[in-house]
Amino acid sequence: MVEVTVISSTMVRPENINQTGRQKIHLTPHDLDLLYLFYPQRGLLFHKPDPENSIIPRLMASLSTALEIYFPFAGRLVKVNNHEDDTVSFYIDCDGLGAKFVHAKAESITVNDVLQSHGSVPYFISKFFPANNVQSRDALVSEPLLALQVTEMKDGVFISFGYNHMVADGTCFWKFFHTWSKICLNGSDPSIQSIVLKDWFCDGIDYPVHVPVLEMETLPRWEPSTKERVFHLSKKNILDLKAKANNEIDTNDLKISSLQAVVAYLWLSIIRHSGLNREEETQCNVAADMRPRLNPLLKKECFGNVTNLATATTTVGELLDHGLGWTALQISKSVRSETNESYEVFAKNWVRNVKRPKTSFGSRLANNSLIISSSPRFEVYEHDFGWGKPIAARAGPADGAGGMLVMFRGVEEGSIDVHATLNSSLWSDVLVNLLTNDMVGQ
Repeated sequence: MVEVTVISSTMVRPENINQTGRQKIHLTPHDLDLLYLFYPQRGLLFHKPDPENSIIPRLMASLSTALEIYFPFAGRLVKVNNHEDDTVSFYIDCDGLGAKFVHAKAESITVNDVLQSHGSVPYFISKFFPANNVQSRDALVSEPLLALQVTEMKDGVFISFGYNHMVADGTCFWKFFHTWSKICLNGSDPSIQSIVLKDWFCDGIDYPVHVPVLEMETLPRWEPSTKERVFHLSKKNILDLKAKANNEIDTNDLKISSLQAVVAYLWLSIIRHSGLNREEETQCNVAADMRPRLNPLLKKECFGNVTNLATATTTVGELLDHGLGWTALQISKSVRSETNESYEVFAKNWVRNVKRPKTSFGSRLANNSLIISSSPRFEVYEHDFGWGKPIAARAGPADGAGGMLVMFRGVEEGSIDVHATLNSSLWSDVLVNLLTNDMVGQ
Protein backbone atom coordinates (compact mmCIF):
# COMPACT_ATOMS: atom_id res chain seq x y z
CA MET A 1 0.00 0.00 0.00
CA VAL A 2 1.42 3.35 -1.07
CA GLU A 3 1.57 5.81 1.80
CA VAL A 4 1.07 9.55 1.36
CA THR A 5 1.77 11.33 4.62
CA VAL A 6 0.56 14.85 5.34
CA ILE A 7 3.37 16.74 7.04
CA SER A 8 1.51 20.00 7.60
CA SER A 9 -1.59 21.95 6.61
CA THR A 10 -1.29 25.73 6.85
CA MET A 11 -3.32 28.78 5.92
CA VAL A 12 -1.16 31.08 3.82
CA ARG A 13 -2.40 34.68 3.91
CA PRO A 14 -1.59 37.51 1.50
CA GLU A 15 1.23 39.81 2.57
CA ASN A 16 -0.97 42.87 2.84
CA ILE A 17 -4.66 42.39 3.62
CA ASN A 18 -5.44 45.96 4.67
CA GLN A 19 -6.19 47.41 1.27
CA THR A 20 -9.31 49.38 0.43
CA GLY A 21 -11.82 48.39 -2.20
CA ARG A 22 -11.41 44.68 -1.59
CA GLN A 23 -14.21 43.95 0.81
CA LYS A 24 -16.98 42.32 -1.20
CA ILE A 25 -17.55 40.67 -4.60
CA HIS A 26 -21.17 40.10 -5.60
CA LEU A 27 -21.99 36.88 -7.45
CA THR A 28 -23.83 36.68 -10.76
CA PRO A 29 -26.45 34.06 -11.66
CA HIS A 30 -23.75 32.25 -13.63
CA ASP A 31 -21.67 32.05 -10.44
CA LEU A 32 -24.58 31.01 -8.23
CA ASP A 33 -25.48 28.22 -10.63
CA LEU A 34 -22.24 26.48 -9.57
CA LEU A 35 -23.03 26.28 -5.84
CA TYR A 36 -23.13 22.48 -5.90
CA LEU A 37 -20.25 22.01 -8.31
CA PHE A 38 -17.19 20.11 -7.13
CA TYR A 39 -13.92 22.02 -6.92
CA PRO A 40 -11.95 21.62 -10.18
CA GLN A 41 -8.61 20.00 -9.34
CA ARG A 42 -5.46 19.96 -11.46
CA GLY A 43 -1.85 19.04 -10.80
CA LEU A 44 1.60 19.26 -12.37
CA LEU A 45 4.40 16.72 -12.04
CA PHE A 46 8.01 17.96 -11.76
CA HIS A 47 11.36 16.28 -11.45
CA LYS A 48 12.77 16.56 -7.94
CA PRO A 49 14.84 19.68 -7.22
CA ASP A 50 18.27 19.69 -5.65
CA PRO A 51 18.02 18.36 -2.06
CA GLU A 52 19.64 21.57 -0.80
CA ASN A 53 16.79 23.58 -2.28
CA SER A 54 14.28 24.13 0.56
CA ILE A 55 11.22 24.37 -1.63
CA ILE A 56 8.42 24.45 0.97
CA PRO A 57 9.34 27.77 2.68
CA ARG A 58 10.05 29.27 -0.73
CA LEU A 59 6.71 28.12 -2.16
CA MET A 60 4.78 29.41 0.86
CA ALA A 61 6.48 32.82 0.81
CA SER A 62 5.87 33.31 -2.92
CA LEU A 63 2.27 32.11 -2.50
CA SER A 64 1.70 34.84 0.07
CA THR A 65 2.90 37.45 -2.41
CA ALA A 66 0.82 35.98 -5.24
CA LEU A 67 -2.31 36.03 -3.05
CA GLU A 68 -1.88 39.76 -2.51
CA ILE A 69 -2.35 40.16 -6.26
CA TYR A 70 -5.04 37.49 -6.62
CA PHE A 71 -6.72 38.43 -3.36
CA PRO A 72 -10.18 36.87 -4.05
CA PHE A 73 -8.61 33.41 -3.67
CA ALA A 74 -7.76 34.31 -0.07
CA GLY A 75 -11.34 35.33 0.73
CA ARG A 76 -14.37 33.43 1.97
CA LEU A 77 -17.86 32.65 0.71
CA VAL A 78 -20.57 34.30 2.83
CA LYS A 79 -24.31 33.65 2.99
CA VAL A 80 -26.77 36.35 4.08
CA ASN A 81 -30.25 35.44 5.34
CA ASN A 82 -32.84 37.86 3.98
CA HIS A 83 -35.63 37.37 6.49
CA GLU A 84 -37.91 39.94 4.87
CA ASP A 85 -38.56 37.71 1.85
CA ASP A 86 -37.31 34.30 3.08
CA THR A 87 -34.34 34.26 0.70
CA VAL A 88 -30.58 34.02 0.92
CA SER A 89 -27.78 35.91 -0.84
CA PHE A 90 -24.12 35.14 -1.34
CA TYR A 91 -20.94 37.13 -1.82
CA ILE A 92 -17.17 36.75 -1.60
CA ASP A 93 -15.66 38.49 1.43
CA CYS A 94 -12.09 39.46 0.50
CA ASP A 95 -10.98 39.26 4.12
CA GLY A 96 -7.56 37.76 3.43
CA LEU A 97 -8.07 34.69 5.63
CA GLY A 98 -5.88 32.78 3.21
CA ALA A 99 -5.54 29.66 1.09
CA LYS A 100 -4.86 26.18 2.43
CA PHE A 101 -1.33 24.90 1.77
CA VAL A 102 -0.75 21.18 2.35
CA HIS A 103 2.74 19.71 2.48
CA ALA A 104 2.81 15.95 1.99
CA LYS A 105 5.41 13.25 1.38
CA ALA A 106 5.23 10.02 -0.62
CA GLU A 107 8.82 8.86 -0.44
CA SER A 108 8.19 5.45 -2.00
CA ILE A 109 6.48 6.82 -5.13
CA THR A 110 8.49 7.60 -8.25
CA VAL A 111 7.79 9.68 -11.33
CA ASN A 112 7.40 6.46 -13.32
CA ASP A 113 4.73 5.29 -10.85
CA VAL A 114 2.67 8.34 -11.80
CA LEU A 115 3.43 8.05 -15.52
CA GLN A 116 2.13 4.51 -15.88
CA SER A 117 2.12 2.77 -19.24
CA HIS A 118 -0.91 2.93 -21.56
CA GLY A 119 -2.16 6.02 -19.77
CA SER A 120 -3.29 4.21 -16.64
CA VAL A 121 -4.01 6.46 -13.66
CA PRO A 122 -2.62 4.99 -10.42
CA TYR A 123 -5.03 4.45 -7.53
CA PHE A 124 -2.98 6.67 -5.21
CA ILE A 125 -3.18 9.79 -7.38
CA SER A 126 -6.27 11.05 -5.55
CA LYS A 127 -4.14 11.43 -2.42
CA PHE A 128 -2.02 13.98 -4.29
CA PHE A 129 -4.94 16.44 -4.39
CA PRO A 130 -6.18 18.73 -1.58
CA ALA A 131 -9.93 19.14 -2.23
CA ASN A 132 -11.44 15.73 -2.93
CA ASN A 133 -15.25 15.66 -2.76
CA VAL A 134 -15.39 19.37 -1.90
CA GLN A 135 -18.25 21.38 -3.39
CA SER A 136 -18.58 25.15 -3.76
CA ARG A 137 -21.19 25.25 -0.95
CA ASP A 138 -18.64 23.78 1.49
CA ALA A 139 -16.87 27.15 1.51
CA LEU A 140 -19.80 28.43 3.58
CA VAL A 141 -18.76 26.22 6.48
CA SER A 142 -15.19 25.05 6.52
CA GLU A 143 -13.42 25.12 3.17
CA PRO A 144 -11.23 27.94 1.81
CA LEU A 145 -11.77 29.10 -1.75
CA LEU A 146 -8.38 27.73 -2.75
CA ALA A 147 -6.40 24.71 -1.59
CA LEU A 148 -2.93 23.67 -2.77
CA GLN A 149 -0.85 20.59 -2.07
CA VAL A 150 2.85 19.95 -2.60
CA THR A 151 3.72 16.25 -2.46
CA GLU A 152 7.42 15.39 -2.34
CA MET A 153 8.11 12.04 -3.99
CA LYS A 154 11.20 9.85 -4.23
CA ASP A 155 12.39 11.54 -7.43
CA GLY A 156 9.75 14.14 -8.12
CA VAL A 157 7.35 16.78 -6.82
CA PHE A 158 3.63 17.01 -7.53
CA ILE A 159 1.99 20.44 -7.09
CA SER A 160 -1.81 20.37 -7.19
CA PHE A 161 -4.74 22.66 -6.48
CA GLY A 162 -8.49 22.76 -6.06
CA TYR A 163 -10.51 25.98 -6.23
CA ASN A 164 -14.06 27.25 -5.94
CA HIS A 165 -15.41 27.70 -9.46
CA MET A 166 -17.86 30.41 -8.28
CA VAL A 167 -14.84 32.68 -7.76
CA ALA A 168 -12.85 32.04 -10.91
CA ASP A 169 -12.48 29.92 -14.02
CA GLY A 170 -9.55 28.02 -15.50
CA THR A 171 -8.28 31.02 -17.44
CA CYS A 172 -7.90 32.98 -14.19
CA PHE A 173 -6.45 30.15 -12.24
CA TRP A 174 -3.64 29.30 -14.64
CA LYS A 175 -2.70 32.99 -14.74
CA PHE A 176 -2.53 32.94 -10.95
CA PHE A 177 -0.44 29.77 -11.06
CA HIS A 178 1.95 31.36 -13.56
CA THR A 179 2.26 34.44 -11.35
CA TRP A 180 3.00 32.25 -8.32
CA SER A 181 5.71 30.32 -10.16
CA LYS A 182 7.22 33.51 -11.58
CA ILE A 183 7.45 35.09 -8.11
CA CYS A 184 8.94 31.90 -6.70
CA LEU A 185 11.55 31.85 -9.46
CA ASN A 186 12.46 35.53 -9.65
CA GLY A 187 11.05 37.19 -6.54
CA SER A 188 8.42 39.92 -6.45
CA ASP A 189 8.23 41.73 -9.78
CA PRO A 190 6.67 45.23 -10.01
CA SER A 191 5.81 44.53 -13.66
CA ILE A 192 3.21 41.96 -12.59
CA GLN A 193 -0.13 43.64 -13.12
CA SER A 194 -2.98 43.76 -10.65
CA ILE A 195 -6.08 41.80 -11.57
CA VAL A 196 -9.14 43.39 -13.13
CA LEU A 197 -12.24 42.28 -11.26
CA LYS A 198 -15.24 41.12 -13.26
CA ASP A 199 -17.74 43.98 -13.38
CA TRP A 200 -20.34 42.28 -15.58
CA PHE A 201 -23.83 42.28 -14.16
CA CYS A 202 -26.75 42.11 -16.53
CA ASP A 203 -28.87 45.25 -16.85
CA GLY A 204 -32.15 44.80 -15.05
CA ILE A 205 -30.77 42.41 -12.42
CA ASP A 206 -30.38 43.80 -8.93
CA TYR A 207 -27.66 42.43 -6.74
CA PRO A 208 -27.17 40.74 -4.46
CA VAL A 209 -29.38 38.14 -6.14
CA HIS A 210 -32.05 36.80 -3.75
CA VAL A 211 -32.45 33.03 -3.87
CA PRO A 212 -35.45 31.29 -2.22
CA VAL A 213 -34.35 29.31 0.82
CA LEU A 214 -36.21 26.24 -0.44
CA GLU A 215 -33.89 26.01 -3.43
CA MET A 216 -30.83 25.99 -1.18
CA GLU A 217 -31.76 22.87 0.76
CA THR A 218 -28.93 20.44 1.29
CA LEU A 219 -28.63 17.72 -1.32
CA PRO A 220 -27.05 14.32 -0.68
CA ARG A 221 -23.59 13.74 -2.08
CA TRP A 222 -23.06 11.28 -4.86
CA GLU A 223 -19.86 9.25 -5.01
CA PRO A 224 -20.10 6.98 -8.04
CA SER A 225 -17.55 4.44 -9.15
CA THR A 226 -15.42 5.82 -11.97
CA LYS A 227 -12.72 4.76 -14.40
CA GLU A 228 -9.80 7.03 -15.27
CA ARG A 229 -7.39 7.00 -18.15
CA VAL A 230 -5.02 9.49 -19.79
CA PHE A 231 -4.93 9.50 -23.58
CA HIS A 232 -2.32 11.16 -25.71
CA LEU A 233 -3.05 12.52 -29.18
CA SER A 234 -0.02 13.43 -31.25
CA LYS A 235 0.11 16.42 -33.55
CA LYS A 236 -0.36 14.05 -36.51
CA ASN A 237 -3.41 12.40 -34.87
CA ILE A 238 -5.00 15.81 -34.40
CA LEU A 239 -4.22 17.12 -37.89
CA ASP A 240 -5.65 13.93 -39.42
CA LEU A 241 -8.87 14.26 -37.39
CA LYS A 242 -9.20 17.94 -38.30
CA ALA A 243 -8.70 17.25 -42.00
CA LYS A 244 -11.20 14.38 -41.96
CA ALA A 245 -13.84 16.46 -40.15
CA ASN A 246 -13.50 19.42 -42.52
CA ASN A 247 -13.57 17.19 -45.61
CA GLU A 248 -16.81 15.60 -44.43
CA ILE A 249 -18.71 18.84 -43.86
CA ASP A 250 -17.51 20.29 -47.18
CA THR A 251 -18.27 23.94 -46.42
CA ASN A 252 -16.20 27.02 -47.08
CA ASP A 253 -17.85 29.38 -44.58
CA LEU A 254 -17.14 27.29 -41.49
CA LYS A 255 -14.02 25.43 -40.47
CA ILE A 256 -13.77 22.81 -37.75
CA SER A 257 -10.99 23.53 -35.26
CA SER A 258 -8.50 20.97 -34.02
CA LEU A 259 -10.13 20.88 -30.58
CA GLN A 260 -13.64 20.46 -32.03
CA ALA A 261 -12.44 17.54 -34.16
CA VAL A 262 -10.80 15.85 -31.17
CA VAL A 263 -13.88 16.32 -28.97
CA ALA A 264 -16.14 14.98 -31.73
CA TYR A 265 -13.96 11.90 -32.10
CA LEU A 266 -14.06 11.22 -28.37
CA TRP A 267 -17.82 11.77 -28.15
CA LEU A 268 -18.45 9.36 -31.02
CA SER A 269 -16.09 6.73 -29.64
CA ILE A 270 -17.60 6.82 -26.17
CA ILE A 271 -21.24 6.73 -27.30
CA ARG A 272 -20.53 3.94 -29.80
CA HIS A 273 -19.45 1.68 -26.93
CA SER A 274 -21.73 2.97 -24.19
CA GLY A 275 -24.55 0.48 -24.64
CA LEU A 276 -27.13 3.29 -24.76
CA ASN A 277 -30.34 2.92 -26.78
CA ARG A 278 -30.60 4.79 -30.06
CA GLU A 279 -33.57 6.80 -28.79
CA GLU A 280 -31.75 8.17 -25.76
CA GLU A 281 -30.44 11.72 -25.72
CA THR A 282 -26.76 12.49 -25.33
CA GLN A 283 -25.02 15.80 -24.74
CA CYS A 284 -21.55 17.18 -25.20
CA ASN A 285 -20.81 20.25 -23.06
CA VAL A 286 -17.80 22.40 -23.92
CA ALA A 287 -16.62 25.25 -21.68
CA ALA A 288 -16.62 28.54 -23.61
CA ASP A 289 -14.75 31.65 -22.47
CA MET A 290 -17.29 34.49 -22.59
CA ARG A 291 -14.85 37.40 -22.22
CA PRO A 292 -14.53 38.07 -25.98
CA ARG A 293 -18.24 37.34 -26.55
CA LEU A 294 -19.84 39.88 -24.23
CA ASN A 295 -20.83 43.40 -25.18
CA PRO A 296 -18.93 45.41 -24.18
CA LEU A 297 -16.05 42.95 -24.27
CA LEU A 298 -14.37 42.07 -21.01
CA LYS A 299 -10.61 42.36 -20.90
CA LYS A 300 -8.83 39.03 -21.20
CA GLU A 301 -7.19 39.77 -17.83
CA CYS A 302 -10.63 40.00 -16.21
CA PHE A 303 -10.71 37.94 -13.02
CA GLY A 304 -13.76 35.86 -12.20
CA ASN A 305 -15.92 33.03 -13.47
CA VAL A 306 -16.69 34.10 -17.04
CA THR A 307 -17.32 30.78 -18.77
CA ASN A 308 -20.44 29.01 -19.89
CA LEU A 309 -21.13 25.48 -21.09
CA ALA A 310 -21.94 25.29 -24.79
CA THR A 311 -24.21 22.25 -25.12
CA ALA A 312 -24.68 20.12 -28.23
CA THR A 313 -27.63 17.73 -27.88
CA THR A 314 -28.70 14.87 -30.13
CA THR A 315 -29.93 11.29 -29.91
CA VAL A 316 -27.58 8.35 -29.79
CA GLY A 317 -28.96 7.06 -33.08
CA GLU A 318 -28.54 10.35 -34.90
CA LEU A 319 -25.00 10.71 -33.63
CA LEU A 320 -24.00 7.22 -34.74
CA ASP A 321 -25.64 7.57 -38.16
CA HIS A 322 -23.45 10.55 -39.00
CA GLY A 323 -19.70 10.86 -39.24
CA LEU A 324 -16.97 12.82 -37.54
CA GLY A 325 -17.61 15.99 -39.53
CA TRP A 326 -21.32 16.22 -38.65
CA THR A 327 -20.58 15.61 -34.97
CA ALA A 328 -17.86 18.26 -34.93
CA LEU A 329 -20.24 20.65 -36.68
CA GLN A 330 -22.83 20.27 -33.89
CA ILE A 331 -20.13 21.14 -31.35
CA SER A 332 -19.01 24.12 -33.42
CA LYS A 333 -22.58 25.42 -33.70
CA SER A 334 -23.15 25.13 -29.96
CA VAL A 335 -19.99 27.12 -29.22
CA ARG A 336 -20.89 29.78 -31.79
CA SER A 337 -24.33 30.12 -30.19
CA GLU A 338 -22.77 31.37 -26.94
CA THR A 339 -23.22 35.13 -27.30
CA ASN A 340 -23.82 38.19 -25.18
CA GLU A 341 -27.56 37.73 -25.75
CA SER A 342 -27.63 34.08 -24.66
CA TYR A 343 -25.52 34.92 -21.60
CA GLU A 344 -27.97 37.65 -20.57
CA VAL A 345 -31.02 35.49 -21.27
CA PHE A 346 -29.67 32.76 -19.01
CA ALA A 347 -28.99 35.24 -16.20
CA LYS A 348 -32.42 36.87 -16.42
CA ASN A 349 -34.23 33.53 -16.59
CA TRP A 350 -32.23 32.21 -13.65
CA VAL A 351 -33.26 35.15 -11.47
CA ARG A 352 -36.85 35.07 -12.71
CA ASN A 353 -37.32 31.34 -12.15
CA VAL A 354 -34.68 30.36 -9.63
CA LYS A 355 -34.16 26.65 -9.62
CA ARG A 356 -31.74 24.56 -7.69
CA PRO A 357 -28.23 25.14 -9.09
CA LYS A 358 -26.49 22.59 -11.28
CA THR A 359 -25.91 19.22 -9.73
CA SER A 360 -25.24 15.85 -11.31
CA PHE A 361 -27.06 13.98 -8.56
CA GLY A 362 -30.00 11.96 -9.77
CA SER A 363 -29.82 13.20 -13.36
CA ARG A 364 -30.26 10.42 -15.89
CA LEU A 365 -29.35 12.74 -18.75
CA ALA A 366 -26.12 13.64 -16.98
CA ASN A 367 -25.09 10.00 -17.23
CA ASN A 368 -25.36 10.21 -21.02
CA SER A 369 -23.31 13.36 -21.25
CA LEU A 370 -19.75 14.48 -21.63
CA ILE A 371 -18.29 17.60 -20.04
CA ILE A 372 -15.19 18.95 -21.74
CA SER A 373 -13.20 20.84 -19.14
CA SER A 374 -10.04 22.92 -19.22
CA SER A 375 -8.33 23.70 -22.54
CA PRO A 376 -5.16 22.84 -24.47
CA ARG A 377 -4.77 26.60 -24.85
CA PHE A 378 -3.74 26.87 -21.20
CA GLU A 379 0.04 26.97 -20.98
CA VAL A 380 0.45 24.34 -18.29
CA TYR A 381 4.06 23.59 -19.19
CA GLU A 382 5.36 27.15 -18.85
CA HIS A 383 5.51 27.15 -15.03
CA ASP A 384 8.98 27.07 -13.45
CA PHE A 385 9.28 27.45 -9.67
CA GLY A 386 13.04 27.30 -9.79
CA TRP A 387 13.90 23.70 -10.57
CA GLY A 388 12.56 23.22 -14.10
CA LYS A 389 9.28 23.00 -15.97
CA PRO A 390 6.60 20.30 -15.51
CA ILE A 391 6.81 16.94 -17.23
CA ALA A 392 3.11 15.98 -17.01
CA ALA A 393 -0.31 17.37 -16.10
CA ARG A 394 -3.12 15.50 -14.37
CA ALA A 395 -6.67 16.12 -13.19
CA GLY A 396 -7.95 15.36 -9.72
CA PRO A 397 -11.00 13.23 -8.91
CA ALA A 398 -14.19 14.46 -10.60
CA ASP A 399 -17.79 13.97 -9.56
CA GLY A 400 -18.18 11.28 -12.21
CA ALA A 401 -21.43 12.50 -13.74
CA GLY A 402 -21.50 10.76 -17.12
CA GLY A 403 -18.04 11.60 -18.39
CA MET A 404 -15.48 14.30 -17.65
CA LEU A 405 -12.73 14.90 -20.20
CA VAL A 406 -10.06 17.32 -18.99
CA MET A 407 -8.03 18.65 -21.89
CA PHE A 408 -4.36 19.53 -21.45
CA ARG A 409 -1.73 20.76 -23.85
CA GLY A 410 0.73 17.92 -24.47
CA VAL A 411 4.42 18.15 -23.71
CA GLU A 412 5.37 18.13 -27.39
CA GLU A 413 4.12 21.00 -29.52
CA GLY A 414 0.72 20.51 -31.12
CA SER A 415 -0.27 17.48 -29.06
CA ILE A 416 -3.13 17.09 -26.58
CA ASP A 417 -3.51 14.95 -23.46
CA VAL A 418 -6.98 13.96 -22.27
CA HIS A 419 -7.54 12.93 -18.65
CA ALA A 420 -10.81 11.00 -18.85
CA THR A 421 -13.00 10.17 -15.86
CA LEU A 422 -15.95 7.98 -16.79
CA ASN A 423 -18.78 6.54 -14.75
CA SER A 424 -18.01 2.82 -14.65
CA SER A 425 -21.68 1.95 -14.08
CA LEU A 426 -22.36 3.15 -17.62
CA TRP A 427 -19.14 2.92 -19.63
CA SER A 428 -17.71 -0.56 -20.13
CA ASP A 429 -14.13 -1.75 -20.44
CA VAL A 430 -14.68 -1.76 -24.20
CA LEU A 431 -14.24 2.01 -24.13
CA VAL A 432 -10.85 1.79 -22.48
CA ASN A 433 -9.71 -0.91 -24.88
CA LEU A 434 -10.92 1.02 -27.91
CA LEU A 435 -9.25 4.29 -27.04
CA THR A 436 -6.07 2.57 -25.91
CA ASN A 437 -5.82 0.87 -29.29
CA ASP A 438 -6.70 4.01 -31.25
CA MET A 439 -4.44 6.38 -29.36
CA VAL A 440 -1.08 6.13 -27.70
CA GLY A 441 -1.33 6.01 -23.89
CA GLN A 442 1.19 8.10 -22.02
